[in-house]
Amino acid sequence: MKISAIDIFCGIGGLSYGFKQEGIKVLAGFDSDPSCKYAFETNVRATFHEVDVKALTGRRLKTVFGKEKCYRVLIGCAPCQPFSSYTKRYRKRPETSDGRWQLLVEFSRLVRQSRPDVVSMENVPRLSAHPIFDQFIQELKSLGYHVTYANLRAERYGVPQRRTRLVVFASRWGEVRIPRATHADRIKTVREAIGALPEIRAGEACATDRIHFGRGLSPRNLQRIKATREGGSWKDWDPELQLECHKKNNGKSFRSVYGRMRWDEPSPVITTQCLGIGNGRFGHPSQDRGISIREAALLQSFPKTFRFVPPKEPINGLVLARQIGNAVPVRLGRIIARAIKSHLKEVSNASTVAAE
Repeated sequence: MKISAIDIFCGIGGLSYGFKQEGIKVLAGFDSDPSCKYAFETNVRATFHEVDVKALTGRRLKTVFGKEKCYRVLIGCAPCQPFSSYTKRYRKRPETSDGRWQLLVEFSRLVRQSRPDVVSMENVPRLSAHPIFDQFIQELKSLGYHVTYANLRAERYGVPQRRTRLVVFASRWGEVRIPRATHADRIKTVREAIGALPEIRAGEACATDRIHFGRGLSPRNLQRIKATREGGSWKDWDPELQLECHKKNNGKSFRSVYGRMRWDEPSPVITTQCLGIGNGRFGHPSQDRGISIREAALLQSFPKTFRFVPPKEPINGLVLARQIGNAVPVRLGRIIARAIKSHLKEVSNASTVAAE
């Protein structure tokens, strides 16, 4: 049984790398961000195509799939920012003015034009409440696909992070079963993921791992992180350390801002802003600094062997944080790939029996 996959909105390849680990051949990745090319091609061992998805065609996807007889799988994670709770809370423009809002429509267009055997899409749970999601599902069904979807809690599948994601499966051959939790009773913790890393200070880099570095802190923010207990936040501080916005009634809702993680729990969602302690609960559990790029990657379940930048290229922490925060956790990618592989194995076995 041969399975080939193409990744739309591939980024640095968290989803594709999970598929590769499960033995599914990823033929190519498509994304508009050229900074993702090195990581994707180096780790996934597939071609990265820099292209705006609006310019991508089903004919091109068919060409990449080739004529080899195999099951064809189209996977992807359309940018989730237009549907996120953060964006919805602070949006100043109507949703339809954001061009990314229409990328799911482009995804369904590519499905219609290329007709793969299986489709899988991953996004934020809030998307399911949006009318565009219903349009997407109805489009898949009208094309003859059997659709299943569910919100999967990443920590229940071996990711050391509280991250809930909407996962959609669509198959021409029947329903893909939603994967059962693999770690419901043994959740991976921050300690398991990053506890063995060398200690570093804010503004300091590890001598043996160049993406394990602590972002520098101002004297004031260093005072603040020192005043924050494990699992705590700005509410631990004396009034003179608090920001004026925290003292207002509406500021009291930001409970995780300037927060520390807890050693023996999963981390919060690793976002594109995960290097800044003022952007969420991104303070190290015990060291007086924010988390490093290496720690963010491990909490996203990227293995230490994953190469993010060429050996001699300077490190741009903000770019790497964006790439890692936007990525599908590798472990969740493996779970999605495993569900598809199991489904297609049943399809293949049934076809063999029918032929006999």
